[in-house]
Amino acid sequence: MRKWSPLIAVCLGTFMLLVDVTIVNVALPDMAVDLRTSFSALQWVVDGYALALAALLMGAGGLADRIGHRLVYLAGLVVFALASLACGLAPDPTVLIVSRVVQGVGGAAMIATTFALLNGSYTGRERGMAYGMWAAVSGASSAVGPLIGGPLTEGLSWRWIFFVNLPVSAVAIALGLRVLRDGQARHARRIDVVGVVVFSAAIGSVTFGMVSAGEHGWGAPSCWPALCAGAALLLTFLVVETRTAEPLLEPSLLRNRVFSGVLLAALLLNFAAYVSLTYSSIWMQSVLRLTPVTAGLVALPMSGAAFAASALLGRVMHRLRPGNMIAGGILLVGVGDLLGFALVHAWSSWPALLPGFFVVGLGVGLATPPLSSTGTAAVPAQRAGMAGGAIYTARQAGVAFGIALLGSVFTAGAHHTLAGRHIESSGSAAHDVAGARSADLLRSAPAGSRHLLDEAIHAAAANGIAALLAVAGLVGVAGALISFLMLRERPTPETAAEARPERVLAE
Repeated sequence: MRKWSPLIAVCLGTFMLLVDVTIVNVALPDMAVDLRTSFSALQWVVDGYALALAALLMGAGGLADRIGHRLVYLAGLVVFALASLACGLAPDPTVLIVSRVVQGVGGAAMIATTFALLNGSYTGRERGMAYGMWAAVSGASSAVGPLIGGPLTEGLSWRWIFFVNLPVSAVAIALGLRVLRDGQARHARRIDVVGVVVFSAAIGSVTFGMVSAGEHGWGAPSCWPALCAGAALLLTFLVVETRTAEPLLEPSLLRNRVFSGVLLAALLLNFAAYVSLTYSSIWMQSVLRLTPVTAGLVALPMSGAAFAASALLGRVMHRLRPGNMIAGGILLVGVGDLLGFALVHAWSSWPALLPGFFVVGLGVGLATPPLSSTGTAAVPAQRAGMAGGAIYTARQAGVAFGIALLGSVFTAGAHHTLAGRHIESSGSAAHDVAGARSADLLRSAPAGSRHLLDEAIHAAAANGIAALLAVAGLVGVAGALISFLMLRERPTPETAAEARPERVLAE
């Protein structure tokens, strides 16, 4: 048992930070009621965490190379634990969002150091076993998030989805101090501070513009300036990276069609696959009045299918073309979303989601395993860590952009239905529906009109979900086509042989 203590220390951290990606979904309606928050604030509760992970992961890796992976990992655990405490105690939405961002900072430090710590603790066959166990924990973490969050939210409070991190963090820190060690010499590597700042500002601006569009409409004064500023900052980031001796991401890698294709595939996969869970949870709890536990169980077909598909794929993956697996998996995700669109209508309930979720899960299980291995095999071995970090960053950016953009689609679908029934013209009622405040909307209506309003809310929320699934499905189909065209070639034998699987970053 002592031999596997470093693996346990690393897996505890991985479990927490990946559970926190999905555990929040089932608690969002209770957060909205307790904190009386807006729809855009709910979006930032999810996006703040994802953006911090996406923006800081590559920079955290550079810092760890300079001052030590063990130190950065343990510091990340401390930051994550303190931020979890702040989330649980948050008296208002602003404190909660800021605390979620800080959680993401700690999570980025933990992800960036995982493989270096495993490399320092294991060699040979034991290293392979350690990677296999870590991958199993990673795959299970996202799947069990809703299952853990439901009982905690229903039995105690939404605040306990964050408080539960504290004892796990304490064990991980105590164990890490005793058993973890750095496996390689530190490098006097220059940290690309300018690159981190510009990239963070770029994806933050794009996300802010999308969230603003969902809250105030695409004609809002704050929408297009933020989107344009984000695009300009992304171009600035590329220019800065060409002039930096040790960049976060070498622009020359983007000229590699396979690597660029993997980045696009990673972003579009997460965009199409995971965002529907967030808004479906709001629909199921605030409109259909399911309990948090039941809403969490609805996600089981997706997580179960993903786990089973990945497990079965591992036995035959070496015989298949990775580009076809990635493209086929994203196509299944798109088909699953479109199946949900076809089944969800004005009077649908939660069973309408199950077939689509199952197909989406199969797609995730097919596409995820070859993503990082294909991307890192397409670049020189000395850039494998950089490539793996970029792929994980793209996946988290897909979640952040999806939450922001598909939120506006959900609201627009709800508004169209309510306006068609002459319930509203301004869009405020649609934002109440999307923001898990349907009960408040009903209570504020005259008693004689509540029945008709309740019917309209049910139809509006279902149509909003259907519209969201339609857009996500089309994105999935487009992502599959892009992946098929860009990933037709195998990585060159030279780089494939050089790339080290232990450098791969995967969820």
